[in-house]
Amino acid sequence: MMTERMLNALNKQLNEELYSAYLYLSMSAWCESKNLKGFANWLRVQYQEETAHALKIFDYILERGGKINLEKIDEPSQSWDDIIHVFEDVLKHEKRITELINELVEIAIEEKDFASQNMLQWFVNEQVEEEANASLILEQLKSFEGKGAPLFFMDNELKKRVFTPIDNQ
Repeated sequence: MMTERMLNALNKQLNEELYSAYLYLSMSAWCESKNLKGFANWLRVQYQEETAHALKIFDYILERGGKINLEKIDEPSQSWDDIIHVFEDVLKHEKRITELINELVEIAIEEKDFASQNMLQWFVNEQVEEEANASLILEQLKSFEGKGAPLFFMDNELKKRVFTPIDNQ
C-alpha cells in the first residue's frame, strides 16, 4: 500500500493525463476544421497516448491497493490562430506535464516509495520524447512560417503516425 500523499498525487496526475487527452482531441478537431488532416491525425494519436498514460496510472493505483478518485476535467481551448500556435501550446503543455511528473518523482523519493519511483521513471523518459517531438514539429513549422508547400508536405507526413499501445505492466 502506498502512502496517502503518494496516492493523492497519483490521482491528481491521472486527472492531468485525462485533461491532456481532452486537450489534444480538441486540437485535433481544430486541425480537422482547417483541413489539416495530418496534424489532426498526429494530435489524435497524442490523445490516444495520453489516454494510455492515464490508464497506466489508473492500473498502477489499483495494483497497489489504492482508491481511484476521478475528478472533473477542465474544458480545453477550442480555437487557435494558426497551426504554429497549436504546437506552441503543445510544447508548453508537455513542459508543464514534465514538471508535474518531476514533482511526483520527488514525492516518491520523499515517501521512500521505491515502486512508485520505478513506475514513474517510465513517465520521465516518455516526457523527454514528448517534448522533443513537439519541439521538432514547432521548429519546422516556424522555419517556413506554417505556410505554403512545406505545410502541405508536413501535413502529409504526419498522416502516417499511428498509435502504438504501451505496455501497462
